[in-house]
Amino acid sequence: MSKELQHSNQVQEDPWSSLRAFTTARIALGRTGTAIPLREVLSFRLAHAHARDAVYSKLDITLLMEQLQPFHTGTLLLHSSAADRQEYLQRPDKGRRLDTESVNTLHTLPAALLQKDVAIIIADGLSATAMNIHTLPLLTQLLPMLKAAGISTGPVCLVEQGRVAIGDEIGTLLQAKMTLVLIGERPGLSAADSMGAYFTFNPKVGNTDESRNCISNIRREGLQYDTAAGKICYLLQEAVRLQLSGVGLKDNYEAAGRLNT
Repeated sequence: MSKELQHSNQVQEDPWSSLRAFTTARIALGRTGTAIPLREVLSFRLAHAHARDAVYSKLDITLLMEQLQPFHTGTLLLHSSAADRQEYLQRPDKGRRLDTESVNTLHTLPAALLQKDVAIIIADGLSATAMNIHTLPLLTQLLPMLKAAGISTGPVCLVEQGRVAIGDEIGTLLQAKMTLVLIGERPGLSAADSMGAYFTFNPKVGNTDESRNCISNIRREGLQYDTAAGKICYLLQEAVRLQLSGVGLKDNYEAAGRLNT
């Protein structure tokens, strides 16, 4: 092999390579000649495979039921109108509405389980992997905060093949003031297990996205559980105080924290 060819195959580090310590984004990849180094090509393919796996992952119902039991909230198993994953991906509208059996389940609940401040919904979304990993750590932080704040919760709803807007129908049938939908976010090429938290004041079918608030990237490498739980609890309290959610509700959680210290 000629020296010229050997030299062209060497990986040339990027001047920004030190910044990779602060982000998982694909920056400062370096180069081999005019190409991306092989290690980065393989890393990209692995991340893409993880993302595809996340989209087709399933809620571990048995695990989640066991994890939720110590909270004594009660659990409801529900399903969207999407019959399977293929239909869920091809028909987003069906992921936003409950199937007939689930509607009947909510219609027959005793009055003691209705009219709570917030209905908590756990949905697979586009990464059930995220929900299997992060549901317990987040709720361990969040539920005591809600109780201390005087925010009442009903049974936790586990929803298969669900999208964010399915919380509107569930909240309406539970006659809840608010819904909190914890859902697996669309996986990216640096995070296949990200959880999002969407909450809506006065949930009703037909609500659009400007009526919701979102806290995103809840995971060990992103927004930490204690911070996410604090933000959620703060914003739910503000939603009750102001009687609204969405674009009219501003996230002043950090500012409020500084004022209280």
